[in-house]
Amino acid sequence: MSPLGILQQMAVILILVSIGIFLCRRGVTDKLTSKQLSTIVMDVCNPALILASILSGDITAGPFDVLIALGLGAIFYAILVILGFVLPGILRVGPDRKRIFNMMVVYTNTGFIGIPVARAILPPNAMIYVVVINVLYSLLFYTHGVMILSGKKGKPDLKKILNPGTIMAVLSLVIFAFGIKLPAFLSSTISYIGNATVFLSMTLLGAAIYRSNIREGFKDKKIWAYVVIRMILVPVLIYSLFTLMNVNDTAVLALSLMACVPIGNLPLIQAEKMGEDTSTLSLAIAVTTVISLFTITAMMSLFALIS
Repeated sequence: MSPLGILQQMAVILILVSIGIFLCRRGVTDKLTSKQLSTIVMDVCNPALILASILSGDITAGPFDVLIALGLGAIFYAILVILGFVLPGILRVGPDRKRIFNMMVVYTNTGFIGIPVARAILPPNAMIYVVVINVLYSLLFYTHGVMILSGKKGKPDLKKILNPGTIMAVLSLVIFAFGIKLPAFLSSTISYIGNATVFLSMTLLGAAIYRSNIREGFKDKKIWAYVVIRMILVPVLIYSLFTLMNVNDTAVLALSLMACVPIGNLPLIQAEKMGEDTSTLSLAIAVTTVISLFTITAMMSLFALIS
């Protein structure tokens, strides 16, 4: 993974996002269309991309690496959960926004953005760590995340852990660990579906940016402070920690990328369902998504140079 290669891949993603902005501006993708396509991406294309990555045959890691990935993923999220409680105090966020900022720290867009970007710029073996991070994300969000949003009064929504993304991610790990081979026609079908993920997810991202009141978000100093700490300093911390632990370079880069991605949409959906004020969250998602196109490029290029 060279800095030039990262720049080229992120340039491709920027073009795809721009296409999404253009299509939304022309009225091709309205809110209803975006909602329907988002469901297809999250429940069909993204899970297929995960499995296609495993079935490609390019991954040379062994089953033991899955266990290592689970351990590293647990450390990764332990750091974020602790930081989720600490960062609102550092930023002196008001009581009404503490829970929101806590969620913003822990639950970033490791799936919708993280998986396609990882597939584009990281070596094939990195997908094992990306898949594990997304499995742990679902397990954590519908337990820890729901309780944080509800003020620790809510009950874990265990049924929602069994969503298509989580099921496919776990299935992918099982297929990889036991060396299961699928029929060629089925593997090809999964690959074709998965290949649609990058274009659809990035164009939908562009549409969401176009519809957001992003100018207001850029005026919020707390959001800018979040960007500096969560999207620059935390990836440096993750990279440094796992490097000191003598973790292999591929795992370090994969986990560092997962630390770079912007805020995810799932906290917004859950907050709206609970009747919370989502104005800060929606603006922060838009701002961090736009900025991530540049911070991911800069941070991953830096990590590639020093690896």
